[in-house]
Amino acid sequence: MNLDLEDFIHYIHIERGLSDNTLEAYRRDITKYINYLREVEFIHKWEDVEHATITRFLYYLNDNGAASTSISRTLSSIRKFHQFLLMEKVALVDPTVYIESPTKTRTLPKVLSTQEVEQLLDITADDPLSIRNKAMIETLYATGIRVSELINLNISDLHLMMGFVRCFGKGGKERIVPLGDLAKESIELYLNNGRSYLVKGKQTDKLFVNHHGNPLSRQGFWKILKTIAKENGIEKNITPHMLRHSFATHLLENGADLRSVQEMLGHADISTTQIYTHVSRKRLRDIYSKHHPRA
Repeated sequence: MNLDLEDFIHYIHIERGLSDNTLEAYRRDITKYINYLREVEFIHKWEDVEHATITRFLYYLNDNGAASTSISRTLSSIRKFHQFLLMEKVALVDPTVYIESPTKTRTLPKVLSTQEVEQLLDITADDPLSIRNKAMIETLYATGIRVSELINLNISDLHLMMGFVRCFGKGGKERIVPLGDLAKESIELYLNNGRSYLVKGKQTDKLFVNHHGNPLSRQGFWKILKTIAKENGIEKNITPHMLRHSFATHLLENGADLRSVQEMLGHADISTTQIYTHVSRKRLRDIYSKHHPRA
């Protein structure tokens, strides 16, 4: 069974060009599934897996506290896995046929208010690290790119004169995102007065580097953001993705059309972007309830 798993991971990596994080999520889901088959159902051959077996596995996940979104994602992984087994003739049937996904409870993403964003960006940029930090957070909020996309930006991806940045999203898909004036100014300041000090003569095209001159990690950026939020008096448990959510919500609140926001976020399906319209409506209702005299 493990050999089948590795073949599957190799297949979706080559055929679909998925990111390392997505591949790892598939690996976790299928490993959990295989362990269940072996240790709970005592199944060691794919032909012994039935429709009812997978249904019991989904109930098993639910009984162990898995959220409906997590169960739905795991079922999606299992479907693709069994389709692969069928295609490779490792199995003769697909037992996932007619299994319904659990109803997803869609939670609204948490966002910062515009005042909280201003508070977060109130950084005194007077040394290389603080100059870099302000440039990174300005860029993240100005573009809505993912933190993985931010730390992988190269200097060659910047087009400051034209006012945009190029990034590569999930599956290596390229997109162009506009860059606001404040973010441009912060990046220019960083390039002129911060980056060369941090790089210390090392040859790298990476835009943002750590204090050793090496590419910044996701964990490194996460710690920087948490520290700045705390120092600037923001009580919310802020995450890098919260800035992406805020970017989309604030654009829609100020009249941007959904298709443009979808393009900037790099969403393949507009239904993924539509959740931000619900955030905007909720915020409008909250404002109305708080300020209208007859609410």
